[in-house]
Amino acid sequence: MLKRSIRQRTLALLLGTLLVSLSLISWRSYRDASHEIEELFDAQLAQSARLVQGLVGHEMDPQARRALQEALDAAVNARRDQGVPGHDYETKLGFQVYAADGSTLLQSAGAPNGALQQLQAGLGATAAPLARLSAGYHDVMLDGHAWRLFLLHDREDDLWILLSERGDVRGELVGKIARRSLLPDLIGLPLLALLIWFAVGWGLRPLARMAQLLKRRDPDNLAPLLLAPLPQELEPVAASLNRLLQQVNQLIEREKRFIADAAHELRTPLAVLRIHAQNAQQAQDEQERAEALEQLVVGVDRTTRVVTQLLTLARLEPSAQQLRLAPLDLRALARETLAELTPLAIAQDQALTLEVDEQADCRLTGDAASLTTMLQNLVGNALEYTPHGGRIEVQLHGDAGQLILAVDDSGPGISTELRPQLFERFFRLGGGQGAGLGLSIVARIAELHGASVELLDSPLGGLRVLVRLPRRLPVTAS
Repeated sequence: MLKRSIRQRTLALLLGTLLVSLSLISWRSYRDASHEIEELFDAQLAQSARLVQGLVGHEMDPQARRALQEALDAAVNARRDQGVPGHDYETKLGFQVYAADGSTLLQSAGAPNGALQQLQAGLGATAAPLARLSAGYHDVMLDGHAWRLFLLHDREDDLWILLSERGDVRGELVGKIARRSLLPDLIGLPLLALLIWFAVGWGLRPLARMAQLLKRRDPDNLAPLLLAPLPQELEPVAASLNRLLQQVNQLIEREKRFIADAAHELRTPLAVLRIHAQNAQQAQDEQERAEALEQLVVGVDRTTRVVTQLLTLARLEPSAQQLRLAPLDLRALARETLAELTPLAIAQDQALTLEVDEQADCRLTGDAASLTTMLQNLVGNALEYTPHGGRIEVQLHGDAGQLILAVDDSGPGISTELRPQLFERFFRLGGGQGAGLGLSIVARIAELHGASVELLDSPLGGLRVLVRLPRRLPVTAS
């Protein structure tokens, strides 16, 4: 499919519409003009027939008729031989006057011979009586020409008056009128097309200016477009482009910041891994090598956790996250997640429990993978900062509009002043093995689900994380 510009499409539509419209108008004008000319000529035929009727009535004696006939013949001969002024149409117009028996009483020079016989032949007989003829308009062919006839019956004198007019007289006049009506269209259409071309180009100039500005723009330039003044139709386009540029700029800044943070955070674990590997290579005995390898495994686990959390956080960025919303049972999801984390709790001699009302409705609309990640990070943080022999309790309850998820631990807790900083990336307390991204991930997942996260004092002595999840995802959540 060929690509066409808006200007070409608009011009094609306008010129096509104009051409079709003018063609229809011209055709209609031609039809109307033809009809009106036919009416005018028919009226002239009828009027002329009544004029002849008045001239050759019963008051005109045969001698006067002969004198009139001689005068008509002499006028034609004088025009032909002596150059008397006249008109070529005289030979295409004529009249004839017939007696009741069909004999010709009077005939003009231009009258066609055989017209009356054609009308009689149309009745089925070559010599049909005139009384059977129908007065009015008739069309016949004589000597290869079409003739328009008007037959008038003078009942008082029992005379038949036949007015005749050749068809090309009318056709020539109709042709002249058609040519004169079409000539302005044929001349004006190219001129009008040229004017429309310039008008459309002038109207689309702001769009062309915007296109040129975008073509000349540096690919690295994400500054807003400054176009003024703008037509009303282009304002939404410019606003959308500026909004898109702003989003792209924010995305690039987030990626730069994320890469810088990730590089900074991974530098230390990788350096530690290198040290442990060198220690293993330089170990003097098997015990020393085993200890170095054990520390290497611990470092690899910590680095793996950091990378996993970094990838999770990247997946939850606004530009990358696509929630797969579906109805789910948060109680079943919490049981599965805690079952996976129970071996970690057992390894540290910690008690991990879930308190939930079996009869309660724990259904909501959400993304199962994201909610699982949120619960893993909440419980994982609690397991990490709770000492050996401690307790972690997960409680789930709710009402008609929301579900409340609480994670309590018996760890050292966190002071009120430091709690807001826990949601910042790479913020850690003490000697935790994480990357300081756990609660950042939790906060982002909660935001995507329209939920809220609170940090409170736990009845167990440590920290309580309280998440309020709406049963239905708000429209504004993204």
